[in-house]
Amino acid sequence: MNAAIAPAPTLLTRPHIGFLGVGWIGRNRMEAMLATGGIEAVAIADALPGNGAEAALLAPDAVRLDSLDALLEQPLDGMVIATPSALHAEQSIRALERGVPVFCQKPLGRTGAEVRAVIDAARAADRLLGVDLSYRGTAGMRALREHVRAGQLGHVHAVDLIFHNAYGPDKPWFHDPALSGGGCMMDLGVHLIDLALWVLDFPEVERIDAALFAKGRPLEDRGRQVEDLGMATLHLADGRMVRIACSWNLHAGQDAVIAADFYGDRAGAAFRNIGGSFYDFRAELFRGTARETLSEPGDPWGGRMAAEWAEKLARSPRFDPGCEELAHVADIMDGIYAAATG
Repeated sequence: MNAAIAPAPTLLTRPHIGFLGVGWIGRNRMEAMLATGGIEAVAIADALPGNGAEAALLAPDAVRLDSLDALLEQPLDGMVIATPSALHAEQSIRALERGVPVFCQKPLGRTGAEVRAVIDAARAADRLLGVDLSYRGTAGMRALREHVRAGQLGHVHAVDLIFHNAYGPDKPWFHDPALSGGGCMMDLGVHLIDLALWVLDFPEVERIDAALFAKGRPLEDRGRQVEDLGMATLHLADGRMVRIACSWNLHAGQDAVIAADFYGDRAGAAFRNIGGSFYDFRAELFRGTARETLSEPGDPWGGRMAAEWAEKLARSPRFDPGCEELAHVADIMDGIYAAATG
């Protein structure tokens, strides 16, 4: 008797996408998805009319709404969420429970428990879940990861990652711990944690040391303060070490300092921003005093993760177990806050 053949995944022709939250980043991700030619933006929801009007310039045929409830009444094949962090988990779960795949801005949740609840909802609904960990989309980090995975660096025993934003966020909710879940570590450090784990294939973390500061003093009350400087050391179970530093409003001498350095016993590699830019990066491979360029500035990476999610959705809306990596990142975030504040 022939074994049962699993049905082929459903192919969606130009999935109908709803966009919840269309401030700058929401509009940017909408534009990236539309540029693939593979989706239709059919609905836009934002409490601020000005944001909706700006987004409507990109998708003039989309219906304009003012709430998640209204958006969920639309016949959607997927939803993009770009709202304040405190809302991400609840909004993602509500969409997934209605059978709507989700692409959410980071962080997916403020705690590991929130993140796991969303992943559980996606698994139960058998629906695609993605998070905009956008630096995975840079050509430089992808090239660096390929070289690490191929053994070009040999045994990578230490990693340094930095993200200093000399300005910091301008929206008040970022500075409200109930709405943001945390400060610069939640905002910027999540990228650094994810990149380290992603490149190293999600190794086990044995111990975390961390320090968080608010306006030059150790962070004392997470209920009332958010950190503007954070540093952490991740001690991996196999003896390797990852160091992370991030900040808002640091006296950095330029707009931003963004870097990831990987040290191996055969070679080293670095990913660094150019001239203080938030967008332009160079990645290089180092052997002794020689260097090889892996990527140059000019890579249009900002919406790449959003575009790739849209393309994946068009192939199949079903659950992707790869999203379970998000729980590991959230666990490290929890560990950093616990180590720093007790």
